[in-house]
Amino acid sequence: MDFRPLKHFLALAETLHFGRASDSCHVSPSTLSRVIQQLEAHLGVTLFERNNRSVQLTREGRLFQQYAREALEQWELMRHALMSESGELSGEISIYCSVTASYSFLYELLSEFRLRYPRIELKLHTGDPADAIPRVLGGDEDMAITACPETLPRQLAFKPIARSPLVFIAPDEPADWVPSITSPPQTSEWVRAPMILSEAGLARERTDAWFEALGIKPHIYAQVGGNEAIVSMVGLGFGIGVVPKIVLDNSPLADRVRLLDIQPALAPFDVGLCVTEKRLKNPLIHALWGQTGH
Repeated sequence: MDFRPLKHFLALAETLHFGRASDSCHVSPSTLSRVIQQLEAHLGVTLFERNNRSVQLTREGRLFQQYAREALEQWELMRHALMSESGELSGEISIYCSVTASYSFLYELLSEFRLRYPRIELKLHTGDPADAIPRVLGGDEDMAITACPETLPRQLAFKPIARSPLVFIAPDEPADWVPSITSPPQTSEWVRAPMILSEAGLARERTDAWFEALGIKPHIYAQVGGNEAIVSMVGLGFGIGVVPKIVLDNSPLADRVRLLDIQPALAPFDVGLCVTEKRLKNPLIHALWGQTGH
């Protein structure tokens, strides 16, 4: 059975860019365009609104996107179920994580798995940890290594693999705007301290709650996508940041910043593997999930 047209459609629906979608599908943009035109002709609807500047899904395109995902998922479940009966699994698993997570957890997580299931291909995507859960919920990734949110969506399963404190960091070089380490923190000092924070995600939520509990409106110098960039900006002397300690421990710029022993401390968070309950029925996903500790 040829599911390539559905895969090509989903690639374009995700990227909304013919060039990037054709690259990921290993076809030319003209071939991808022809596939989409054939799908639209068979369905009798327009799936994408496109012009020289943009590509957007139509209402019908969004409905077909849901169908395409479910059709491919059902096919993969059946194919893998049949393969598991024969005792050998093959296929592909996509995993999303931050750059730090990729070199902090992946080797331990995947080294034995690769030996046990050599025919399973692993596709890794890295980016802002705040995007991890939305990408899993949206069906763009099979799994993610991410922090467990305060409230886990009911359709998600989460298995912890590590715990990391959240820490305040300041430039290693002295600066007059760095607050003194007092308990409780001095409001007048923290109001003027330039803060470099994540745009979104658990670290940002807990930092915002910390300031709110102290009745402080922080001076936000920059909002950054990705914790690694926060360490860089703090090391350059732009302000005070909040990052998971595991990011700092693995950063090549760790010697350019220093920890601030701030009380009350921010609550640590669990880092783990995240997947939808629905995808856990896939024998490939279940095999990796079952091999993870805890």
